[in-house]
Amino acid sequence: MITINDLAFAYGSTKVLDSITMTMKDGRIYGLLGENGVGKTTLLSLLAGLLKPGSGSIDIDGDAPYSRKPGFLSDIYYLPDNVPALTVTAERFARNNGVFWPDFNMDHFMDIMHLFENPTDRKMNAMSAGQLKKTHIAFSLACGAHYIFMDEPTNGLDIPSKSQFRSVIMKYTRDDSTIVISTHQVRDLENVIDPIIILDRQRVLLNASIEEISAKLYFDYGAELRPDSLYLEKLPGGFIQVCPNLTGEESKVNLEALFNTIHSHKDLFYE
Repeated sequence: MITINDLAFAYGSTKVLDSITMTMKDGRIYGLLGENGVGKTTLLSLLAGLLKPGSGSIDIDGDAPYSRKPGFLSDIYYLPDNVPALTVTAERFARNNGVFWPDFNMDHFMDIMHLFENPTDRKMNAMSAGQLKKTHIAFSLACGAHYIFMDEPTNGLDIPSKSQFRSVIMKYTRDDSTIVISTHQVRDLENVIDPIIILDRQRVLLNASIEEISAKLYFDYGAELRPDSLYLEKLPGGFIQVCPNLTGEESKVNLEALFNTIHSHKDLFYE
């Protein structure tokens, strides 16, 4: 489990995260949402031990990430938004680097590459941006790591590849893995990520499961305006409205509408 307590971080005099406190449980795929500049990539870098907290703490199964102990590093994988184009084939890259993760599975890497329709015998610096991204995604999932941190993994993927990504992340991750995905492309991952974390500047506005969100908010897809709506967006043939759920009625959570609702009522949701 990941436990974050009173975490703060700044780049020089620019404060990015301040008094962040939350937990992330095993066996979940967390969606990390927020506007540009609120600290999503910074938080992932802190979780991976690439940055040192300014104050507060991060505990991942008893380890402080910035200590970068070999046992900790072999049980996490961080996939950045910008991935390197190396001068080796995808297969050679996987064989050379997989040895650093005890549970790395070369067969899984080859299977995922096949599902992505991605060449394994092509040098990575000769790949398209989408092929390169899919190669790194395949490797990250083949590592068998307990903790996987992904920064905008669907950036650069075409529509079929985004569907393939949803399939492989559900099939090739351990049942007890904790995956944290930072994304702006909520529609790409709407049926995958749960719970949802929404960061604001220097605070956490939301850390809740889809079930918990549905219990608090009702997503109305009708044609009549509701006086209690917190958010309203016109759709072909009607509206999507987000309202307090006072009756306990179930509805399908729309992540884009959820984000816009919380963005419009930050103090309400923070409280």
